[in-house]
Amino acid sequence: MRFLTADQVISIHESVILPNELQGMAHNKSIEAVLGRIENRLAYGLIGDAFDLAASYACYIAVGHCFHDANKRTAHTSMQFVLALNGISIQYDVAQMGEKIIAAAQGLIEEDELANYLRSSTTVLAN
Repeated sequence: MRFLTADQVISIHESVILPNELQGMAHNKSIEAVLGRIENRLAYGLIGDAFDLAASYACYIAVGHCFHDANKRTAHTSMQFVLALNGISIQYDVAQMGEKIIAAAQGLIEEDELANYLRSSTTVLAN
């Protein structure tokens, strides 16, 4: 499986945040700590495939609130990048996906539910 680095997540954030929104990292928050939670899940065998991995990025970035603004957009875009890095293309209802990301940010769904939604919306790309 292919992963995102902290620098890549920060670059994704910079690409999705609008100029009139509050820029930068939130104080006392660390993108490295958020990504460390994903690494721990990998180490304990809790991430079995790219869908689990992408859902973990989405959930932990959304909940981690490392940026002043655009956390959910960063979470969503990071999730898409992880899937693409791993040869997976998804087609989904935009409103439904938005609801899933908001629910993840609020702690109302876990990454396994999001991973299952991703699996049901998938087309595998030819390598």
